[in-house]
Amino acid sequence: MSTTYSDPTYAGTAATAAPATRISWGAIVAGAVVALAIGLMLNVLGTAIGATLVDAAERDTPDASSFGIGAGIWLLVSNLIGLGIGGYVAARLSGTASRTDATLHGMAMWAASFLISAVLLGNLVAGVASTAASGVSGAIGGIARGAGSVASAAGEQVADRTSTGTVQSATQQIIDRAQNALAGAGNAPASMTSDQRKAEMTTLVGRRVSDGNLSGADRERLTALVAAEYNISPQEAQQRLAQTEQQAQQALQQAEQRAREAADATAKGASVASFSIFLTMLLGLIVAVVGARRGTRDHATAYGARVAA
Repeated sequence: MSTTYSDPTYAGTAATAAPATRISWGAIVAGAVVALAIGLMLNVLGTAIGATLVDAAERDTPDASSFGIGAGIWLLVSNLIGLGIGGYVAARLSGTASRTDATLHGMAMWAASFLISAVLLGNLVAGVASTAASGVSGAIGGIARGAGSVASAAGEQVADRTSTGTVQSATQQIIDRAQNALAGAGNAPASMTSDQRKAEMTTLVGRRVSDGNLSGADRERLTALVAAEYNISPQEAQQRLAQTEQQAQQALQQAEQRAREAADATAKGASVASFSIFLTMLLGLIVAVVGARRGTRDHATAYGARVAA
């Protein structure tokens, strides 16, 4: 003989009614907190284990790649364990007997834990950046004050030892030299001074860089200037110019190739990181749902029905 005891609210009926509120935010938050706490605890344990493997005295420390792989695996497993337990806690505390509702609680817990992690990580990064910026600003301020003091003292010494006439004379010499260099443009290279030839060569080289090529007249003029400046034959000057252009072209191509390789490496790194984050989040979602389904209450326990044999 068996006797059936049931909650008065559901007396005489099968306990199939669903609770009035199908979501429990308290259970979701509690599950997220538990997931983060367990993940943090396991990560601290992993840090301790990793630190014990460092043996600087005997130089028997694993290489950086092994450490990186081990740390990545440990971080993934720790977070998955935390999310699985958090999903179980969220579903269990929600009191639901529906596997669908438990699954949704697990998914909500998973989303809340990732959002909380993102906020905490963002605050941590912002704090570190702010501290670093404050330190750099203080150091720069100290350097600037020291430099200002040195400059002030040096300025006083220079002012004491330098007369106005000497400064004006030196300035006038610089101006005269620049004017002399610019005044020789278009003259015969042999009759020009070294400063005049170098000034015109600089102009022609700049035109070659900006325009990509020189006209025949400009190239002949540059060859004549180089020959006169270095006292070589026009043929040798032309060979030097050709060799210089070839080296510059090779350097430009190498720089462009390195830039392309760096861009490709950056794109590949971003792609790998994005796929890794996606797979990690997907695995976390799956584990959280599995944990939530394991934490689903049975129907009799959830709605007060008790059957005694």
